[in-house]
Amino acid sequence: MEIFTTMITPFKKDGGVDYETAEKYVDWYFENGIDGIFAVCQSSEIFFLSLEERVELNRRVYKRAKELEKASGRKFTVVSSGHVGNTFEEQTKELNAIWDSGTDALILITNRLDINNEGDDVWIDNCRRIIASLPDDVKLGLYECPYPYKRLVTPKILDFCLETGKFYYMKDTCCDAGVIAERCKQLEGSHFKLLNANCQTLLESIKSGGKGYCGVMCNFHPKLYALLNKYYETEPEKAELIQSFICAFGFTEALPYPITAKYHMGLCGIPTELTARCRHSGDFNEYAASCMRQMKSASDYLEGILK
Repeated sequence: MEIFTTMITPFKKDGGVDYETAEKYVDWYFENGIDGIFAVCQSSEIFFLSLEERVELNRRVYKRAKELEKASGRKFTVVSSGHVGNTFEEQTKELNAIWDSGTDALILITNRLDINNEGDDVWIDNCRRIIASLPDDVKLGLYECPYPYKRLVTPKILDFCLETGKFYYMKDTCCDAGVIAERCKQLEGSHFKLLNANCQTLLESIKSGGKGYCGVMCNFHPKLYALLNKYYETEPEKAELIQSFICAFGFTEALPYPITAKYHMGLCGIPTELTARCRHSGDFNEYAASCMRQMKSASDYLEGILK
């Protein structure tokens, strides 16, 4: 089982990307025991970052993660996306730039490969073209990004990806335990890992063969996910308790994320401007702040009694 966070992007007062604070986030994720970072994703506000910003953010995240990995001897994986363009030329430029800046796997956003939702054959043809434009040694993944629309993969698409041998990760956002179980069965025996983005179905998906979690809630209590990883085989009753808490906590995603995550980083000792490019700052109010404080208090208590 592997636990990945989705990377958020901090901004400065002048609106520029705060790369130094982003590097502090990397340290915090690592110190809280998770296995990796999904960098330059929707949580990173990629549709609102320039290509230069996406590349520099990815370069710094990857560099810092590998420094921590080398110093500790503990694997710390970075997977990265960042292609938001509407044309083949734009996307191949973006993907190659992200790959060149450093990553362990390049994640393809499923809706970018079939922008007009024309069907599996179009998706597969476009994916073949994308793969041909990338270096031969590239490792790939899939991300069912909800924006601008959620393009769920089908069994036909998964079969194609398996046949290429190039796909290693999938961030599943279907939020359907039955569908996840079918996908896990299809991927069984391959190196293609399904990571569930939906915390409410996480433990059930692990029991069905899922390989872990990759989601926004690791920006709030990554240690709980690390503890779930620790206990799900050896002490299942503790795993069930953790699952119950993260299920309830997960409904705070409806609050103005990612500003909520930036506020929470401040509660954890990493001062962060409460600004985002994908949301109005006014969306974050005292109600949301109070919810974050209460969630942190509860998760800190649970971590304390389970460690």
